[in-house]
Amino acid sequence: MEQAKKLLKDHAPVRWLVLFLISTLMFGTYWFQDGLGPLKGLFESELGFTSSQFGMLIGSTTWANWALMLILGGILLDKWGIRKAGLLFGAVATIGAFIVALGSAGVFGENKLTAMVIGRIIYGVGLETTCVLISRTVVKWFKGHELALAMGMNVVFGRLGTFFAVSFGLDICKGTVSTGLITAASIIGVGFLFFLGYLIFDIKLDRQMGVTQGGNSEDDFHFKDVINLVTNKTFLYIALLCVAFYSAVFPFVQYAPDLLINKFGFTATLPNMEGWSFFDKVGEYLRNGPKVAGLIPLGTILFTPIFGNLVDKKGKAASLMILGSLLLIYAHVTLSVFNNVTLGYTGLFALGIAFALVPAAMWPSVAKIVPENRLGTAYATMFTIQNYGLGLFFWGIGKVLELTNADVVTKIQAARESLLTEGVATIDIGPRLDALRAAGEIPAYDYTISILMLVVLGVISIFLAFQLKKADAKQGYGLELPSSAAV
Repeated sequence: MEQAKKLLKDHAPVRWLVLFLISTLMFGTYWFQDGLGPLKGLFESELGFTSSQFGMLIGSTTWANWALMLILGGILLDKWGIRKAGLLFGAVATIGAFIVALGSAGVFGENKLTAMVIGRIIYGVGLETTCVLISRTVVKWFKGHELALAMGMNVVFGRLGTFFAVSFGLDICKGTVSTGLITAASIIGVGFLFFLGYLIFDIKLDRQMGVTQGGNSEDDFHFKDVINLVTNKTFLYIALLCVAFYSAVFPFVQYAPDLLINKFGFTATLPNMEGWSFFDKVGEYLRNGPKVAGLIPLGTILFTPIFGNLVDKKGKAASLMILGSLLLIYAHVTLSVFNNVTLGYTGLFALGIAFALVPAAMWPSVAKIVPENRLGTAYATMFTIQNYGLGLFFWGIGKVLELTNADVVTKIQAARESLLTEGVATIDIGPRLDALRAAGEIPAYDYTISILMLVVLGVISIFLAFQLKKADAKQGYGLELPSSAAV
Protein backbone atom coordinates (compact mmCIF):
# COMPACT_ATOMS: atom_id res chain seq x y z
CA MET A 1 0.00 0.00 0.00
CA GLU A 2 1.32 3.46 -0.92
CA GLN A 3 2.18 5.49 2.15
CA ALA A 4 -0.17 8.42 2.72
CA LYS A 5 1.31 11.77 1.78
CA LYS A 6 2.30 13.86 4.77
CA LEU A 7 0.34 17.03 5.34
CA LEU A 8 2.05 20.33 5.98
CA LYS A 9 1.08 20.14 9.65
CA ASP A 10 2.83 16.78 10.00
CA HIS A 11 6.20 18.52 9.59
CA ALA A 12 7.28 19.70 13.05
CA PRO A 13 9.34 22.75 11.92
CA VAL A 14 6.40 24.03 9.88
CA ARG A 15 3.79 23.72 12.60
CA TRP A 16 6.08 25.39 15.16
CA LEU A 17 6.77 28.23 12.69
CA VAL A 18 3.01 28.57 12.30
CA LEU A 19 2.65 28.75 16.08
CA PHE A 20 5.18 31.58 16.19
CA LEU A 21 3.42 33.57 13.46
CA ILE A 22 -0.03 33.39 15.03
CA SER A 23 1.23 33.88 18.58
CA THR A 24 2.82 37.24 17.78
CA LEU A 25 -0.71 38.61 17.44
CA MET A 26 -1.51 37.10 20.85
CA PHE A 27 1.59 38.87 22.21
CA GLY A 28 0.42 42.23 20.92
CA THR A 29 -3.19 41.95 22.08
CA TYR A 30 -2.14 40.98 25.61
CA TRP A 31 0.41 43.79 25.74
CA PHE A 32 -2.35 46.28 25.00
CA GLN A 33 -4.89 44.56 27.28
CA ASP A 34 -2.64 44.61 30.36
CA GLY A 35 -0.60 47.70 29.50
CA LEU A 36 -2.92 50.06 31.38
CA GLY A 37 -2.23 48.52 34.79
CA PRO A 38 1.20 50.04 35.46
CA LEU A 39 -0.12 53.42 34.25
CA LYS A 40 -2.87 53.64 36.90
CA GLY A 41 -1.03 56.35 38.79
CA LEU A 42 -0.61 58.37 35.58
CA PHE A 43 -4.32 58.03 34.81
CA GLU A 44 -4.96 59.66 38.19
CA SER A 45 -2.31 62.37 37.97
CA GLU A 46 -2.27 63.25 34.24
CA LEU A 47 -5.88 62.56 33.20
CA GLY A 48 -7.62 62.95 36.57
CA PHE A 49 -9.30 59.50 36.49
CA THR A 50 -10.58 57.95 39.72
CA SER A 51 -10.04 54.27 40.55
CA SER A 52 -13.58 53.39 39.51
CA GLN A 53 -13.19 55.28 36.21
CA PHE A 54 -9.94 53.43 35.61
CA GLY A 55 -11.70 50.15 36.43
CA MET A 56 -14.54 51.03 34.07
CA LEU A 57 -12.05 51.76 31.29
CA ILE A 58 -10.13 48.50 31.57
CA GLY A 59 -13.38 46.57 32.01
CA SER A 60 -15.04 48.11 28.94
CA THR A 61 -13.26 45.54 26.76
CA THR A 62 -15.90 43.09 27.96
CA TRP A 63 -19.05 45.15 27.31
CA ALA A 64 -19.78 44.22 23.70
CA ASN A 65 -19.19 40.60 24.59
CA TRP A 66 -21.84 40.82 27.30
CA ALA A 67 -24.21 41.33 24.35
CA LEU A 68 -22.98 37.99 22.90
CA MET A 69 -20.81 39.63 20.23
CA LEU A 70 -18.09 37.11 21.06
CA ILE A 71 -20.40 34.15 20.43
CA LEU A 72 -21.28 35.76 17.09
CA GLY A 73 -17.55 35.97 16.39
CA GLY A 74 -17.14 32.27 17.22
CA ILE A 75 -20.04 31.39 14.95
CA LEU A 76 -18.48 33.42 12.13
CA LEU A 77 -15.17 31.66 12.77
CA ASP A 78 -16.80 28.24 12.40
CA LYS A 79 -18.74 29.41 9.34
CA TRP A 80 -16.14 31.54 7.54
CA GLY A 81 -12.98 29.75 8.60
CA ILE A 82 -9.73 31.08 10.04
CA ARG A 83 -8.71 33.35 7.17
CA LYS A 84 -11.78 35.54 6.76
CA ALA A 85 -12.49 35.72 10.50
CA GLY A 86 -8.83 36.45 11.28
CA LEU A 87 -8.66 39.31 8.80
CA LEU A 88 -11.83 40.87 10.19
CA PHE A 89 -11.23 40.55 13.92
CA GLY A 90 -7.46 41.15 13.81
CA ALA A 91 -8.18 44.43 12.03
CA VAL A 92 -10.93 45.32 14.54
CA ALA A 93 -8.56 44.77 17.49
CA THR A 94 -5.87 46.93 15.87
CA ILE A 95 -8.27 49.76 14.98
CA GLY A 96 -9.82 49.74 18.45
CA ALA A 97 -6.39 49.93 20.08
CA PHE A 98 -5.42 52.98 18.03
CA ILE A 99 -8.72 54.70 18.90
CA VAL A 100 -7.88 54.25 22.60
CA ALA A 101 -4.35 55.56 22.12
CA LEU A 102 -5.39 58.60 20.06
CA GLY A 103 -8.29 59.26 22.42
CA SER A 104 -5.88 59.48 25.36
CA ALA A 105 -3.97 62.16 23.42
CA GLY A 106 -7.14 64.23 22.97
CA VAL A 107 -7.41 63.65 19.21
CA PHE A 108 -11.17 63.05 19.48
CA GLY A 109 -11.88 65.93 21.86
CA GLU A 110 -11.57 66.85 25.51
CA ASN A 111 -13.76 63.98 26.77
CA LYS A 112 -10.90 61.50 26.74
CA LEU A 113 -12.62 58.87 28.88
CA THR A 114 -15.55 58.47 26.46
CA ALA A 115 -13.28 58.16 23.41
CA MET A 116 -11.06 55.64 25.17
CA VAL A 117 -14.01 53.55 26.35
CA ILE A 118 -15.40 53.41 22.79
CA GLY A 119 -11.99 52.29 21.54
CA ARG A 120 -11.68 49.65 24.27
CA ILE A 121 -15.12 48.27 23.39
CA ILE A 122 -14.11 47.92 19.73
CA TYR A 123 -10.74 46.51 20.73
CA GLY A 124 -12.49 44.03 23.08
CA VAL A 125 -14.58 42.56 20.25
CA GLY A 126 -11.42 41.97 18.22
CA LEU A 127 -9.33 40.83 21.20
CA GLU A 128 -11.55 38.03 22.45
CA THR A 129 -12.49 36.67 19.03
CA THR A 130 -8.84 36.78 17.97
CA CYS A 131 -7.92 34.73 21.06
CA VAL A 132 -10.62 32.21 20.15
CA LEU A 133 -9.38 32.13 16.57
CA ILE A 134 -5.77 31.56 17.61
CA SER A 135 -6.78 28.71 19.95
CA ARG A 136 -8.80 27.19 17.11
CA THR A 137 -5.78 27.52 14.80
CA VAL A 138 -3.48 25.79 17.29
CA VAL A 139 -5.90 22.84 17.42
CA LYS A 140 -5.98 22.71 13.60
CA TRP A 141 -2.21 22.34 13.38
CA PHE A 142 -1.36 20.39 16.55
CA LYS A 143 -4.24 18.00 17.24
CA GLY A 144 -2.70 14.51 17.30
CA HIS A 145 0.72 16.02 17.98
CA GLU A 146 1.94 18.20 20.88
CA LEU A 147 -1.41 19.94 21.46
CA ALA A 148 -1.14 20.78 25.18
CA LEU A 149 2.47 21.93 24.77
CA ALA A 150 1.52 24.10 21.78
CA MET A 151 -1.44 25.56 23.70
CA GLY A 152 0.95 26.26 26.55
CA MET A 153 3.49 27.95 24.29
CA ASN A 154 0.73 30.09 22.78
CA VAL A 155 -0.18 31.15 26.32
CA VAL A 156 3.51 31.96 26.87
CA PHE A 157 3.41 34.51 24.05
CA GLY A 158 0.38 36.16 25.61
CA ARG A 159 2.07 36.23 29.01
CA LEU A 160 5.23 37.66 27.44
CA GLY A 161 3.08 40.53 26.18
CA THR A 162 1.73 41.03 29.70
CA PHE A 163 5.23 40.80 31.21
CA PHE A 164 6.69 43.49 28.96
CA ALA A 165 3.63 45.72 29.32
CA VAL A 166 3.57 45.50 33.13
CA SER A 167 7.34 45.61 33.66
CA PHE A 168 8.32 48.25 31.12
CA GLY A 169 5.11 50.08 30.17
CA LEU A 170 5.77 52.90 32.63
CA ASP A 171 9.34 53.27 31.37
CA ILE A 172 8.21 53.44 27.74
CA CYS A 173 5.48 56.01 28.29
CA LYS A 174 7.97 58.67 29.48
CA GLY A 175 5.41 60.27 31.78
CA THR A 176 2.48 60.46 29.35
CA VAL A 177 -0.32 57.92 28.96
CA SER A 178 -0.68 58.44 25.20
CA THR A 179 2.97 57.53 24.45
CA GLY A 180 2.59 54.18 26.20
CA LEU A 181 -0.72 53.40 24.51
CA ILE A 182 0.44 54.36 21.00
CA THR A 183 3.43 52.05 21.45
CA ALA A 184 1.16 49.21 22.59
CA ALA A 185 -1.26 49.73 19.69
CA SER A 186 1.65 49.64 17.22
CA ILE A 187 2.74 46.29 18.63
CA ILE A 188 -0.72 44.86 17.87
CA GLY A 189 -0.34 46.16 14.31
CA VAL A 190 2.96 44.30 13.92
CA GLY A 191 1.35 41.11 15.26
CA PHE A 192 -1.45 41.47 12.72
CA LEU A 193 1.14 41.66 9.92
CA PHE A 194 2.68 38.38 11.15
CA PHE A 195 -0.78 36.82 11.12
CA LEU A 196 -1.15 37.84 7.48
CA GLY A 197 2.07 35.91 6.82
CA TYR A 198 0.54 32.83 8.46
CA LEU A 199 -2.34 32.84 5.97
CA ILE A 200 0.01 31.50 3.27
CA PHE A 201 0.43 28.30 5.30
CA ASP A 202 -3.30 28.09 6.04
CA ILE A 203 -4.15 28.21 2.34
CA LYS A 204 -1.60 25.49 1.51
CA LEU A 205 -2.83 23.17 4.29
CA ASP A 206 -6.48 23.56 3.27
CA ARG A 207 -5.58 22.73 -0.33
CA GLN A 208 -3.80 19.58 0.83
CA MET A 209 -6.83 18.57 2.90
CA GLY A 210 -9.34 19.49 0.19
CA VAL A 211 -11.06 21.98 2.46
CA THR A 212 -13.02 24.97 1.16
CA GLN A 213 -13.41 27.47 3.97
CA GLY A 214 -16.95 28.55 4.66
CA GLY A 215 -18.37 26.39 1.92
CA ASN A 216 -19.30 23.21 3.77
CA SER A 217 -23.00 22.85 4.46
CA GLU A 218 -22.31 20.25 7.14
CA ASP A 219 -20.42 22.92 9.09
CA ASP A 220 -23.27 25.44 9.02
CA PHE A 221 -24.05 26.80 12.45
CA HIS A 222 -27.26 25.89 14.21
CA PHE A 223 -28.40 27.53 17.47
CA LYS A 224 -28.79 24.08 18.98
CA ASP A 225 -24.96 23.85 18.92
CA VAL A 226 -24.79 26.47 21.71
CA ILE A 227 -27.64 24.73 23.57
CA ASN A 228 -25.79 21.42 23.33
CA LEU A 229 -22.66 23.07 24.73
CA VAL A 230 -24.21 24.77 27.74
CA THR A 231 -26.24 21.68 28.66
CA ASN A 232 -23.13 19.47 28.59
CA LYS A 233 -22.11 19.19 32.26
CA THR A 234 -18.41 18.71 31.57
CA PHE A 235 -18.28 21.72 29.26
CA LEU A 236 -20.39 23.82 31.65
CA TYR A 237 -18.10 23.14 34.60
CA ILE A 238 -14.97 23.98 32.61
CA ALA A 239 -16.59 27.19 31.33
CA LEU A 240 -17.59 28.28 34.85
CA LEU A 241 -14.13 27.37 36.14
CA CYS A 242 -12.73 29.58 33.39
CA VAL A 243 -14.73 32.61 34.54
CA ALA A 244 -14.03 32.08 38.25
CA PHE A 245 -10.30 31.52 37.80
CA TYR A 246 -9.57 34.28 35.30
CA SER A 247 -11.71 36.80 37.18
CA ALA A 248 -9.35 36.28 40.12
CA VAL A 249 -6.23 36.68 37.96
CA PHE A 250 -6.57 39.15 35.07
CA PRO A 251 -8.11 42.02 37.10
CA PHE A 252 -5.52 41.47 39.84
CA VAL A 253 -2.65 41.78 37.34
CA GLN A 254 -3.97 45.20 36.28
CA TYR A 255 -3.95 46.46 39.88
CA ALA A 256 -0.85 44.59 41.10
CA PRO A 257 1.74 47.37 40.44
CA ASP A 258 -0.39 49.92 42.32
CA LEU A 259 -1.06 47.42 45.13
CA LEU A 260 2.65 46.77 45.67
CA ILE A 261 3.42 50.50 45.67
CA ASN A 262 0.69 51.29 48.21
CA LYS A 263 0.76 48.18 50.41
CA PHE A 264 4.48 47.50 50.66
CA GLY A 265 5.95 50.90 49.78
CA PHE A 266 7.52 49.73 46.52
CA THR A 267 8.74 52.39 44.09
CA ALA A 268 6.86 53.41 40.93
CA THR A 269 9.98 54.10 38.85
CA LEU A 270 13.59 53.02 39.11
CA PRO A 271 16.27 55.55 40.10
CA ASN A 272 19.48 56.13 38.17
CA MET A 273 21.57 53.12 39.22
CA GLU A 274 24.79 54.00 37.43
CA GLY A 275 27.74 52.73 39.45
CA TRP A 276 25.59 50.45 41.61
CA SER A 277 26.69 46.86 42.24
CA PHE A 278 24.77 44.01 40.59
CA PHE A 279 23.17 42.93 43.86
CA ASP A 280 22.12 46.47 44.70
CA LYS A 281 20.47 46.75 41.29
CA VAL A 282 18.63 43.45 41.79
CA GLY A 283 17.48 44.60 45.22
CA GLU A 284 16.15 47.87 43.81
CA TYR A 285 14.43 45.99 40.99
CA LEU A 286 12.70 43.76 43.55
CA ARG A 287 11.41 46.84 45.37
CA ASN A 288 9.79 48.31 42.25
CA GLY A 289 6.02 47.77 41.84
CA PRO A 290 5.75 47.35 38.05
CA LYS A 291 8.90 45.20 37.81
CA VAL A 292 7.82 42.83 40.59
CA ALA A 293 4.25 42.62 39.24
CA GLY A 294 5.77 41.65 35.90
CA LEU A 295 7.15 38.52 37.56
CA ILE A 296 3.60 37.07 37.65
CA PRO A 297 3.36 36.51 33.88
CA LEU A 298 7.08 35.73 33.81
CA GLY A 299 6.36 32.72 36.01
CA THR A 300 3.82 31.46 33.51
CA ILE A 301 6.37 31.82 30.72
CA LEU A 302 8.70 29.44 32.57
CA PHE A 303 6.13 26.93 33.80
CA THR A 304 3.35 26.77 31.17
CA PRO A 305 5.40 24.70 28.65
CA ILE A 306 6.38 22.33 31.48
CA PHE A 307 2.77 21.83 32.55
CA GLY A 308 1.61 21.57 28.94
CA ASN A 309 4.15 18.82 28.30
CA LEU A 310 3.02 17.11 31.52
CA VAL A 311 -0.61 17.11 30.37
CA ASP A 312 0.43 15.76 26.95
CA LYS A 313 2.35 12.86 28.46
CA LYS A 314 0.62 12.12 31.78
CA GLY A 315 -2.83 13.72 31.58
CA LYS A 316 -4.40 14.65 34.96
CA ALA A 317 -5.81 17.91 33.54
CA ALA A 318 -8.75 18.13 35.98
CA SER A 319 -6.50 17.34 38.96
CA LEU A 320 -4.06 20.06 37.95
CA MET A 321 -6.91 22.57 37.81
CA ILE A 322 -7.71 21.72 41.45
CA LEU A 323 -4.08 22.35 42.44
CA GLY A 324 -4.05 25.65 40.52
CA SER A 325 -7.17 26.81 42.37
CA LEU A 326 -5.56 26.05 45.77
CA LEU A 327 -2.54 28.13 44.80
CA LEU A 328 -4.87 30.96 43.79
CA ILE A 329 -6.39 31.08 47.28
CA TYR A 330 -2.99 31.11 48.94
CA ALA A 331 -1.81 33.94 46.71
CA HIS A 332 -4.71 36.29 47.41
CA VAL A 333 -4.75 35.59 51.15
CA THR A 334 -1.06 36.48 51.48
CA LEU A 335 -1.50 39.65 49.40
CA SER A 336 -4.60 40.91 51.21
CA VAL A 337 -4.60 39.84 54.87
CA PHE A 338 -0.89 39.98 55.66
CA ASN A 339 1.55 42.88 55.44
CA ASN A 340 4.72 40.81 55.23
CA VAL A 341 6.78 41.51 52.09
CA THR A 342 8.43 38.06 52.05
CA LEU A 343 5.05 36.35 52.33
CA GLY A 344 3.81 38.63 49.56
CA TYR A 345 6.60 37.41 47.28
CA THR A 346 5.55 33.80 47.89
CA GLY A 347 1.97 34.76 47.05
CA LEU A 348 3.06 36.29 43.75
CA PHE A 349 5.09 33.16 43.00
CA ALA A 350 2.08 30.94 43.76
CA LEU A 351 -0.10 33.07 41.51
CA GLY A 352 2.42 32.73 38.69
CA ILE A 353 2.37 28.93 39.06
CA ALA A 354 -1.45 28.85 39.11
CA PHE A 355 -1.55 31.19 36.11
CA ALA A 356 0.51 28.62 34.19
CA LEU A 357 -1.05 25.46 35.57
CA VAL A 358 -4.74 26.04 34.89
CA PRO A 359 -4.55 27.27 31.27
CA ALA A 360 -2.12 24.48 30.31
CA ALA A 361 -4.70 21.97 31.54
CA MET A 362 -7.91 23.81 30.60
CA TRP A 363 -7.57 24.75 26.93
CA PRO A 364 -6.51 21.36 25.49
CA SER A 365 -9.29 19.76 27.59
CA VAL A 366 -11.90 21.69 25.59
CA ALA A 367 -10.62 20.05 22.41
CA LYS A 368 -11.43 16.66 23.97
CA ILE A 369 -14.99 17.68 24.83
CA VAL A 370 -16.03 19.51 21.65
CA PRO A 371 -15.80 18.41 17.96
CA GLU A 372 -13.13 20.34 16.06
CA ASN A 373 -15.62 22.01 13.69
CA ARG A 374 -17.41 23.54 16.70
CA LEU A 375 -14.37 24.69 18.65
CA GLY A 376 -14.81 28.30 17.54
CA THR A 377 -18.29 28.37 19.03
CA ALA A 378 -17.11 26.49 22.14
CA TYR A 379 -14.18 28.80 22.92
CA ALA A 380 -16.32 31.85 22.14
CA THR A 381 -19.02 30.63 24.54
CA MET A 382 -16.41 30.15 27.27
CA PHE A 383 -14.87 33.56 26.68
CA THR A 384 -18.31 35.19 26.67
CA ILE A 385 -19.14 33.72 30.08
CA GLN A 386 -15.67 34.74 31.24
CA ASN A 387 -16.28 38.34 30.13
CA TYR A 388 -19.13 38.79 32.59
CA GLY A 389 -16.81 37.96 35.46
CA LEU A 390 -13.90 40.01 34.11
CA GLY A 391 -16.04 43.08 33.51
CA LEU A 392 -17.45 42.87 37.03
CA PHE A 393 -14.08 42.51 38.77
CA PHE A 394 -12.10 44.94 36.58
CA TRP A 395 -14.55 47.61 37.70
CA GLY A 396 -15.35 46.06 41.10
CA ILE A 397 -11.79 46.13 42.46
CA GLY A 398 -11.51 49.81 41.56
CA LYS A 399 -14.93 50.65 42.99
CA VAL A 400 -14.32 48.81 46.28
CA LEU A 401 -10.90 50.44 46.49
CA GLU A 402 -12.54 53.85 46.06
CA LEU A 403 -15.29 53.16 48.62
CA THR A 404 -12.87 51.86 51.27
CA ASN A 405 -10.39 54.71 50.70
CA ALA A 406 -12.67 57.75 50.36
CA ASP A 407 -10.22 59.97 52.25
CA VAL A 408 -7.35 59.02 49.94
CA VAL A 409 -9.41 59.77 46.82
CA THR A 410 -10.44 63.18 48.21
CA LYS A 411 -6.85 64.16 49.06
CA ILE A 412 -5.50 63.05 45.66
CA GLN A 413 -8.16 65.02 43.78
CA ALA A 414 -7.66 68.10 45.96
CA ALA A 415 -3.87 67.96 45.54
CA ARG A 416 -4.18 67.54 41.77
CA GLU A 417 -6.56 70.50 41.46
CA SER A 418 -4.23 72.62 43.59
CA LEU A 419 -1.24 71.76 41.40
CA LEU A 420 -3.16 72.53 38.21
CA THR A 421 -4.21 75.88 39.69
CA GLU A 422 -0.56 76.63 40.38
CA GLY A 423 0.16 76.04 36.70
CA VAL A 424 2.02 72.74 37.10
CA ALA A 425 2.14 70.81 33.79
CA THR A 426 0.20 67.54 33.75
CA ILE A 427 3.39 65.58 33.01
CA ASP A 428 4.88 66.89 36.29
CA ILE A 429 1.84 66.22 38.48
CA GLY A 430 2.62 62.50 38.97
CA PRO A 431 6.07 63.09 40.51
CA ARG A 432 4.66 65.88 42.70
CA LEU A 433 1.90 63.58 44.01
CA ASP A 434 4.50 60.88 44.65
CA ALA A 435 6.48 63.38 46.72
CA LEU A 436 3.36 64.21 48.75
CA ARG A 437 2.80 60.49 49.38
CA ALA A 438 6.41 60.05 50.48
CA ALA A 439 5.96 62.97 52.88
CA GLY A 440 2.82 61.36 54.33
CA GLU A 441 0.50 64.17 53.17
CA ILE A 442 -1.39 61.71 50.95
CA PRO A 443 -1.99 58.30 52.60
CA ALA A 444 -1.55 55.00 50.74
CA TYR A 445 -4.48 53.03 49.36
CA ASP A 446 -5.59 50.08 51.52
CA TYR A 447 -6.15 47.16 49.13
CA THR A 448 -7.16 44.59 51.79
CA ILE A 449 -10.88 44.27 51.02
CA SER A 450 -10.42 44.71 47.26
CA ILE A 451 -8.09 41.70 47.02
CA LEU A 452 -9.62 39.59 49.79
CA MET A 453 -12.83 39.27 47.79
CA LEU A 454 -10.84 37.40 45.10
CA VAL A 455 -10.27 34.58 47.61
CA VAL A 456 -13.95 33.70 47.22
CA LEU A 457 -13.32 33.11 43.52
CA GLY A 458 -10.54 30.67 44.42
CA VAL A 459 -12.93 28.67 46.63
CA ILE A 460 -15.48 28.58 43.82
CA SER A 461 -12.74 27.44 41.41
CA ILE A 462 -11.87 24.46 43.63
CA PHE A 463 -15.51 23.41 43.84
CA LEU A 464 -15.92 23.63 40.06
CA ALA A 465 -12.68 21.71 39.42
CA PHE A 466 -13.91 18.84 41.61
CA GLN A 467 -17.27 18.87 39.81
CA LEU A 468 -15.44 18.84 36.47
CA LYS A 469 -13.46 15.78 37.50
CA LYS A 470 -16.65 13.97 38.57
CA ALA A 471 -18.52 14.89 35.38
CA ASP A 472 -15.64 13.72 33.20
CA ALA A 473 -15.56 10.39 35.02
CA LYS A 474 -19.21 9.89 34.06
CA GLN A 475 -19.08 11.23 30.49
CA GLY A 476 -15.69 9.75 29.63
CA TYR A 477 -13.93 12.52 27.72
CA GLY A 478 -10.58 11.46 29.14
CA LEU A 479 -9.48 14.73 30.72
CA GLU A 480 -7.25 12.75 33.10
CA LEU A 481 -5.63 10.88 30.19
CA PRO A 482 -2.60 11.94 28.09
CA SER A 483 -3.28 14.00 24.91
CA SER A 484 -2.44 11.07 22.64
CA ALA A 485 -4.70 8.57 24.44
CA ALA A 486 -7.83 7.48 22.57
CA VAL A 487 -11.10 7.63 24.53
